[in-house]
Amino acid sequence: MPLPRSTRTRGLALLSLGAVSLLALTACGTAAAVQPAADAERIDGGTIVYAHQQEPSCIFGGWIEQAYISYQVLDSLFSLDDDGQPVAWLGESWEVSDDGLTYTITLKDGVSFTDGTPVDAEAVAYNFDYWVAGGNSTAAVWLGGYYESAEAVDDLTVAIHLSRPYTRFIENLTQGYFGIQSQQALETRTDEENCEAPIGSGAFTVAEWNRGQNVVLERNDDYTSWPANAQHTGPAYVDKVDWRFTSDPTTRVAALQSGEANAIYDVPATSWQTLDDAGFTLEKFVTPGRPQQISFNTAQGPFVDENVRKAFVSSLDRESIVETIGQGVIPYEGNGGVSQATPGYSQAAADLYTYDPDEANRLLDAAGWTRDDDGYRSKDGELLEVLLPYGAGSIINADGASILQAVQEQAKAVGFKVDLLPLSQAELWGGDYSTPDSYDLSVGYWTSVNAGILYINWRQSTEEQPNYSNSAFYNDSVLEQLILDANSEPDAEKQNQLYGQAQDYIAEHATSVGLYDRLSTLAVSPSLKGVWQEHAQGGPTFYDAYFVE
Repeated sequence: MPLPRSTRTRGLALLSLGAVSLLALTACGTAAAVQPAADAERIDGGTIVYAHQQEPSCIFGGWIEQAYISYQVLDSLFSLDDDGQPVAWLGESWEVSDDGLTYTITLKDGVSFTDGTPVDAEAVAYNFDYWVAGGNSTAAVWLGGYYESAEAVDDLTVAIHLSRPYTRFIENLTQGYFGIQSQQALETRTDEENCEAPIGSGAFTVAEWNRGQNVVLERNDDYTSWPANAQHTGPAYVDKVDWRFTSDPTTRVAALQSGEANAIYDVPATSWQTLDDAGFTLEKFVTPGRPQQISFNTAQGPFVDENVRKAFVSSLDRESIVETIGQGVIPYEGNGGVSQATPGYSQAAADLYTYDPDEANRLLDAAGWTRDDDGYRSKDGELLEVLLPYGAGSIINADGASILQAVQEQAKAVGFKVDLLPLSQAELWGGDYSTPDSYDLSVGYWTSVNAGILYINWRQSTEEQPNYSNSAFYNDSVLEQLILDANSEPDAEKQNQLYGQAQDYIAEHATSVGLYDRLSTLAVSPSLKGVWQEHAQGGPTFYDAYFVE
């Protein structure tokens, strides 16, 4: 079955996601990288100083920023290899029942959590129940509608029972949200303790967390459960990882150039070529799943009218906007359903709309929206004014904000008054901008390893089973059934066809429109080797990393 591949390149640029907190790193921004000798030898030990752009509220949780750091501490059942295939990690193998409703997973023998308790079937089953009961919101929505129960068949065999077939179930478990924690820790420690220092079986443990500054990860000297696609066996080479929170991209780059940081995340486009020329290792991962897209509120306001949605899309020269602001390094994405790195991607959906202001004006005229003296449109005395709130510095960075400003200007040309509202992280996650009466347009992404993300984003929301991830508030039984059929289809080609039909349906009804693909990038000092991006979400992996001299 074809699965997503990670994309590693040199000489390309990053669209960052913004920042939360700043740790000042004094550095000289023009320093060149020091190249190790060609016959440089590995040095065991040392501390990797890594500058990340955002600080999560907990080490473990349902946000990708949490998945990145928890990946260093919590092992998952399976890992995703270079070809996008699930390979052994805590789970050695799996079998699927003939009806596709039971996945039986055999665990590695002799693995322990860092609190000394065994990684056994009971603990794994407990984690599944913990996730769906509220322990991890993202894991819960991935399992929602499919998961029924988990049971320990014996010490090393766990059976996961589903309510309907879910072909890519094992693949989904490779995401960092599904890291396995100690059952004893979850049962006996406080939520705050597990938030700050979750107990896993991973290559590192959380030694300390200095809020607003850094998390210090310390090597697990007893590590025995490396994934099958790791580059070595045994404990990690380095002693520690100093995971710093450095919101300002210029500060991150300067720290790397001066040698104060050994690796940084979220490389700004303007610095990419400079770092490449200086000999730093650059890594890029185009995340599969939902791209950075705009979805329309179809439940309330002017975008209930499909033709008004189509007029808005037609008013935008999205590709030109992204290429201009992104300087040719931010990937344009026309598909509002999934990114181009996602299996089953529909190019037809991506290409459906072109920049056509004449068509936009025609549609608005036909819908009864007339222009006023300021060039905006109104109908029955109501201005065609729409609100677009966005997470400034968390979901949307400076480049993304500039793209939204260009969207605002182009939509104005045909009569839309777009109000951009930057939200703090607290405002974004606080829930005030999550209901049909709180916005007209929504922007954001959702990483995934496959097109199964469509079910999360487009499952109908009912009073009995609300779907807060359906940002378009679009309840459509035809679309939902296409996605359900795709999720359960065992044949890869037929599955991708169904996913493609779902994307085409989203595009045809103009419920969401793509802007650009979400990227994960790293820049690494020449003196640090073995850093790679895990293939489910593109997060940094430091287990194999080592210094050379």
